[in-house]
Amino acid sequence: MCEEDVSAVLAVECAAYEFPWTEGIFNDCLRVGYCCWVGEADGAIVAYGIMSVAVGECHIFNLCVHPAWQGCGLGRRMLRHLLSVALKRKADTAFLEVRVSNASARSLYASEGFCEIGTRRSYYPAHKGREDATVLARELRGLETASAGLI
Repeated sequence: MCEEDVSAVLAVECAAYEFPWTEGIFNDCLRVGYCCWVGEADGAIVAYGIMSVAVGECHIFNLCVHPAWQGCGLGRRMLRHLLSVALKRKADTAFLEVRVSNASARSLYASEGFCEIGTRRSYYPAHKGREDATVLARELRGLETASAGLI
């Protein structure tokens, strides 16, 4: 992802989420050097992933696929790519938060080896107040041999 991609990424974000990140948040992610990737289909940006990698851990902040492209495997491919990048940067554990109500994302993460390790109360905005997030984690050790061809 680069600065020129932000408007297309923001369009995906707004199509997918009722409470989207702002353009400023995406620009800040680029400015501070987070790992920011886009996924394209038919010549357009239809997915993205953003994570930080530091002190042996990665934290996936946002992984999103445009609703018109969900269910095609792009989220899984982006997740695997992010984990591959994290592994190359010497991370041994991956963390993320997901809305309690996001069953499809929770299913994806579980199928990729993430386990629930906690709850962040009132983490996300919701129409009637706030919604909890489930905190997920996954060890990355062994990933390089178990999944040599991640994507």
